[in-house]
Amino acid sequence: MLKLAVYGKGGIGKSTMTSNLAAAFASLGKKVIQIGCDPKADSTINLLGGKAQQPVMEYLRDHDSEPGSIEEISQKGYGNILCIETGGPTPGLGCAGRGIIATFNLLEDLELFEREEPDVVLYDVLGDVVCGGFAAPIREGYAEHVLIVTSGEKMALYAADNIFRAVENFADRGYADVAGIILNRRNTPGEEDKVRSFAEERNLEIIGDIPRSDEINEYEDKGMTVIEGDADLPVSRKFIELAERLLEMEDR
Repeated sequence: MLKLAVYGKGGIGKSTMTSNLAAAFASLGKKVIQIGCDPKADSTINLLGGKAQQPVMEYLRDHDSEPGSIEEISQKGYGNILCIETGGPTPGLGCAGRGIIATFNLLEDLELFEREEPDVVLYDVLGDVVCGGFAAPIREGYAEHVLIVTSGEKMALYAADNIFRAVENFADRGYADVAGIILNRRNTPGEEDKVRSFAEERNLEIIGDIPRSDEINEYEDKGMTVIEGDADLPVSRKFIELAERLLEMEDR
């Protein structure tokens, strides 16, 4: 099972990268689970035809008991991808990181992975905060590899460095490693050089290079990924090539 956590600065395009990557894995015949770990609970929306699903934390607030099955807190989307959103607390009340931990504990109780037996699990995680619950995917053994999404913008690289250092802090405990960087281009001046320099200084690889693309926005407006919209587009091929590369990495 390939278990990936996707981190990056808020607004950098993590959910776009994650959902398109999930769709790419599905297009290659893999059984995929995507878990959105952000209070906004919008990670999987473009796998579900543009319709948001009820987050786990909202379900728990609305019911007197925990769900008896995975089906009560998940939906199947494009390519039969199983979609789950952790959500967060009532705005202004509670800790969003605790929502992630509570959801993960619930998924263990429901034996999600034993029952579904996925080939690939993707965690889409808020990356401006790497403490507490937001670090759970990398410090609790849920994910084996971290993908850091960044552009060449200063604050995106700042967040990427924080994420890298957080993962490094857990390195001696056998937790997740950084598999590489996904460059989500914004076409800022000197972008490629800045990101390559950042990667080389940390002995990281730019494992994916996603061009700025109007097609991504056009298909998101229709509630879908570019993979679903047109898998033959050059930008779609970039996601498929990235998925193939990650699968090869796992096989080594």
